[in-house]
Amino acid sequence: MSVIHPYCDTAAARCAIPAPAAAHPRLVLAATILASALAFVDGSVVNVALPSLSQGLGADPGALQWVVNAYLLPLSALLLLGGAAGDHFGRRRLLILGTALFALASLGCALSPGLPAFLGCRLFQGIGAALLMPNSLAILGQTFSGESKGRAIGIWAAAGAAMGAAGPVIGGWLIDLGSWRAIFLLNLPLALGAIALAWLHVPRDAKRNKFPLDALGGALATIGLAALTWALTIGSGSGGWTPAAVIAAIASAGLLLLFLQVEKRRREQAMMPLGMFASRGFLGLTIFTFLLYGALGGLFVIVPYFLIKAAGYSGTSAGAALLPLPLILTVTSPLAGALAGRIGPRLPLAGGPLVVAAGFLLALRIDMNANYWIDVLPMIFVIAVGMSAAVAPLTTAVLTSVDARHTGSASGLNSAVARGGGMFATASLGSFLAATGPELLSAFHAAMIVGAATCAAASLSAFGLLDRQVNAPPSRNTHAS
Repeated sequence: MSVIHPYCDTAAARCAIPAPAAAHPRLVLAATILASALAFVDGSVVNVALPSLSQGLGADPGALQWVVNAYLLPLSALLLLGGAAGDHFGRRRLLILGTALFALASLGCALSPGLPAFLGCRLFQGIGAALLMPNSLAILGQTFSGESKGRAIGIWAAAGAAMGAAGPVIGGWLIDLGSWRAIFLLNLPLALGAIALAWLHVPRDAKRNKFPLDALGGALATIGLAALTWALTIGSGSGGWTPAAVIAAIASAGLLLLFLQVEKRRREQAMMPLGMFASRGFLGLTIFTFLLYGALGGLFVIVPYFLIKAAGYSGTSAGAALLPLPLILTVTSPLAGALAGRIGPRLPLAGGPLVVAAGFLLALRIDMNANYWIDVLPMIFVIAVGMSAAVAPLTTAVLTSVDARHTGSASGLNSAVARGGGMFATASLGSFLAATGPELLSAFHAAMIVGAATCAAASLSAFGLLDRQVNAPPSRNTHAS
């Protein structure tokens, strides 16, 4: 998770069907902001806490990877199922349930006596986030319509970016005061506020979808992704690809193939309708999202960890190091979105990742004596400019790449893929997290080169798989594909 996800998630709110007007729509908006902020703040603040968690819980590099991925795994695998559960049981009910679960799990993280209990609570945080995120966005989308929906989504996205950016700074400050446990207590007032507002002001669901939930698909996706994540975690560590890691990778492939078979049989009732992938453009955007957000997910783990462990930064300083990225993104994304509206999304989506790749390569100037203003900030600035060119057109491109009946599933899947990319990137950081001294610097530079190559591959996927005609704005009577 990172502070750039609000822009990716806005598609889910845009495609929601309006419902009867709420008595206090601004308070409904506040409820969705507070609930979503839980995921944004927690996802960004934990990255700064990894060195302290390593000492406080006695976590080795493999366990540190699971500190991040025990949360991202259920969030990535169950995000679509969480949205379908809201349609089935009621979005208001699932929003309150997910937020309460997240709050209890956060309290469990703060009070955990050891690593196993902590990772278990992180898992339940991810489940809670998978319930609250899609339903808070659906409630936001159905509460507003027309121009007011655009304004509400803009406020939600800006608030999410601001909270996600402030989280690492506040978390770093708390860590510098000597308590990593306090960062999880930050979630409690947000959760209580969201639950109170949702209980009092979000209208009860009048109609519910009676289709059976795709529980088997959700279970297969979760177990398959867990096996693959575990295999990558072991394989990227000092022991390399042991027989256990290879067996886990093979088992994950079998489970994920079985998941695809289940989804094919369920057709339009599947949590991931395979009909979406008949669109060549949607396939390209899915690959693009996985690669670009995977590179960024790795960056948000690697940079704070390196600055604290190797460059001697405090937790507060490391948390603030990435702060310019969401600030620049918030200012420049509307301009990039307007440009993409005139020339189409293909060129911005192909060009933006190349600029991000250049930013990753600028990180090769960073060493153990890194000066923030001279060495770190230029990298962050270039990456932010490149991301602003990519994230604004991505939302529109996803919604126009599939037919109308698949827009909700497509937006949800794109959001899940973004988080899955970050999860797999984190699972591949074993050698980096295990390194110390000069080896850590070498591992940092190697990771930046891999990140640049991943962004270049994202650019190729957009340039090669998106249709050329989407460079021109679609006419009033046609849809971009």
